[in-house]
Amino acid sequence: MKKDVVVLAEAASDIERGIDFYNAIEDGVGLYFRDSIIADLRRLQVYFGEHRIHLGYFRALSAKFPYTIYYRENDGTRQVIAVLDLRRSPESLREQLGER
Repeated sequence: MKKDVVVLAEAASDIERGIDFYNAIEDGVGLYFRDSIIADLRRLQVYFGEHRIHLGYFRALSAKFPYTIYYRENDGTRQVIAVLDLRRSPESLREQLGER
């Protein structure tokens, strides 16, 4: 059974930053990034909880971009905590997750 996955505000901001980053490189790439991440999030409806735990959260890798999606289940709600750029340092990823 599919359950909805809620993207928290911080994770939505992560996606917006990614869109801006890729649009600055070339027009239209940001939209492709957005569509790819949305497809990744839709896959979580089916595969939620089947990924490895990393830094205290489940971690799903994006299929097309060097991004990772951190998520959890909290009081029966499936939540996306962060959508982070894997080109950042591991310390930066830990710090960002620690703040959420």
